Amino acid sequence: MTPVVRRQGKVMRLALPIMLGMLSQSVLNLIDAALVSHLGQEALAGVGLGGYAMFMMTALVFGLSSSVQSQTAQAVGANQSCLTRPLGSGLVIGVAVGLPISCIAWWQASELIRWIAPSQAVTHIAVDYFRLRIVALTAIALTLCLRGYWNGRQQTHLYLRIVVVVHTTNVALSAALIYGVAGLPGLGVNGAAIGTTLSLLLGLGIWGVITWRQCQPNALSIPSWQSILSTLTLAFPHSLQQLWFAAGYVVLFWLLGKLGTPSVAVGHVLVNLSLLLILPGVGVGVAAMSLVGEALGRDDRQAAHRWGIDALSVAGMLLTVLALPMLVIPDTILGIFFTNEALVQLGRLPLQITGLMIVFDAAALVLAQALMGAGAQRTVMLLTLGMQWLLFLPLAWWVGIWLGYGLVGVWLTQLFYRLLNSTGFLWVWQRRRWLVHDTHSQFK
Repeated sequence: MTPVVRRQGKVMRLALPIMLGMLSQSVLNLIDAALVSHLGQEALAGVGLGGYAMFMMTALVFGLSSSVQSQTAQAVGANQSCLTRPLGSGLVIGVAVGLPISCIAWWQASELIRWIAPSQAVTHIAVDYFRLRIVALTAIALTLCLRGYWNGRQQTHLYLRIVVVVHTTNVALSAALIYGVAGLPGLGVNGAAIGTTLSLLLGLGIWGVITWRQCQPNALSIPSWQSILSTLTLAFPHSLQQLWFAAGYVVLFWLLGKLGTPSVAVGHVLVNLSLLLILPGVGVGVAAMSLVGEALGRDDRQAAHRWGIDALSVAGMLLTVLALPMLVIPDTILGIFFTNEALVQLGRLPLQITGLMIVFDAAALVLAQALMGAGAQRTVMLLTLGMQWLLFLPLAWWVGIWLGYGLVGVWLTQLFYRLLNSTGFLWVWQRRRWLVHDTHSQFK
């Protein structure tokens, strides 16, 4: 077995649990969409808009995961005895940020959603759904910290085991509460939100019990201000990136709203389908984050660069295989979500474009995570947001709205953007300027 094959095998061993866990999240989103779609296109559009508003709020704490993971991986590579310092800092930040944000977002839910919804009926559904989801924001923040800690220690199997339990519970609760099964009240769209929130709280409890049992006594002591600042410094660019990236999706749905409710409903399904396919690439990238961080922790820069390329080759093959059904049998896939033939026809070509898009996106998905393992969160933020806000969204408006090419025009613009974005990340990785970052020097 050649060294390249061995390294690719290690990437796959670490990435597989993360990939399966992330795939289960996308499958869950699609199941929720399929369940809610039977309540009508307004319900589907409302859940889509409420869900993306929730995604935007989650983005504010998302950087905690990569911050805790990269610091933990570098501490592992440097053979530090205490690995829980980044975790303790992340938990403190998660509580301090999550609680006030969830309160403010619940209060201002109507203002947040009203301007992007295509109708008053959709607005009402989206606001109720969002408010029932936002109460779990602090639980999400703490879960991200715990997940990042164990991924940084390369114990990725824990993520898969927990996420399967959480999502199985979510599907069962959501279905029961949507339609009123087993004596439970039929709450419609609100039932889906309540089921998701309860399952997230269950997940946090499981993560907490496992961490408490496996950590050394008193390992999670009160962190120092310096440790909190270090964690926050790494988390902030990634959270800011995720926030504006999520806001970009809100703008995207605002654009689709200009095209009508059918475009919003189809766009919601297309985005969730794309996430079903790109998340395995993100999973490979998360594995690369740990491997790159560990290599830099022991000051092996050549190995750090090599891990990124090996992970990219693995992700490229996986995403190509996963994209084939979208290219070959688009009507069959869309028929799962739509009984209206007009919606199937509207989504056929954009779905095939989505298949090409996720293949072109491989380098950006993997190397963005690998760069964060090296502490280059600021570089990732600038490149990602620059491409999205300065290129994609203006072009999408111009082609889709101004020139009148509609949903197909918006998706063709997105295909071009994804290709250029991946090219940019590959260029940054090959230049190796990220190796001069001193963020890991504290672990030497």
